[in-house]
Amino acid sequence: MKKIVLLSPAHPLRGGIAAFTERFAQELQSTGYEVVIYSFSLQYPGFLFPGKTQFSNDPPPPGLSIRTCVNSVNPLNWLKIGLELRRLRPDVIVPRYWLPFMGPCLGSILRIAKGNGHTKVVAIADNVLPHEHRPGDRAFTRFFIRACDAFIVMSKSVLDDLRIFTQKPCTVIPHPIYDNYGEKSARAAALDALGLPAANKYLLFFGFIRDYKGLDLLLDAMADERLRQMGVKLIVAGEYYGNQEKYEAQIRQLGIENQLVMRTDYIPNEQVRHFFGAADLVVQPYRTATQSGISQMAYHFKSRWS
Repeated sequence: MKKIVLLSPAHPLRGGIAAFTERFAQELQSTGYEVVIYSFSLQYPGFLFPGKTQFSNDPPPPGLSIRTCVNSVNPLNWLKIGLELRRLRPDVIVPRYWLPFMGPCLGSILRIAKGNGHTKVVAIADNVLPHEHRPGDRAFTRFFIRACDAFIVMSKSVLDDLRIFTQKPCTVIPHPIYDNYGEKSARAAALDALGLPAANKYLLFFGFIRDYKGLDLLLDAMADERLRQMGVKLIVAGEYYGNQEKYEAQIRQLGIENQLVMRTDYIPNEQVRHFFGAADLVVQPYRTATQSGISQMAYHFKSRWS
């Protein structure tokens, strides 16, 4: 039996990457692999984390082995985890790479683990170059990439970014459709669960609110008098990961408070289906994009999206 280690966020950390990793681990196990997830005890220092909390109140996924042990900023921890993985001798380590900040941590652990002469590294890269650029991005990314043997990316744009750094083997596999949020709620049941009147039509902006996702563009569009006359309201469902005051000031300036349904706390897994069930259209006005888990949720729930 092949042994695979997923080096990635997982429960009790929250978000799309954690959900993806847990579902991926379940699928690998169902096909006969032995899987252990090495997740983060410290993913981001508090001052770098833009949200309210990094942790979920959802119950842990059943049947998974999750070790919450990786500290993203402690080199002694990197040495410890690297040596542990070297001794464990997995056939493959699959690290998840989404942010250059993680490059030094992941790259160091992988170099140490591969010292056993047996383990191969196949990375899943959500992004190679981030949506929001910071000093050191390219150096940290290069350090990580050099520790890997091969890559999986989910869009051609990420492959193009990867080719700036390396010609190592890479496969493009489109982002899978999420199927771990249950069945879509019927519209009436969804509106009842969310406390929304049935007389309106609803657009849905779903997910963490970050500047590159273009919520400000959508708010500008909501000021169009034609939408007001059509009884269209916008549901904003997700936690602020950017400048909350900026968006709130824009809403006041546009005078669109009555056209918005603001649910800007983290959305628990069991509530996701209600938001997609209530929506007539899922809107993603992103300024830049590689791939999107939100699109895959919309496909799963058979939502219309734009």
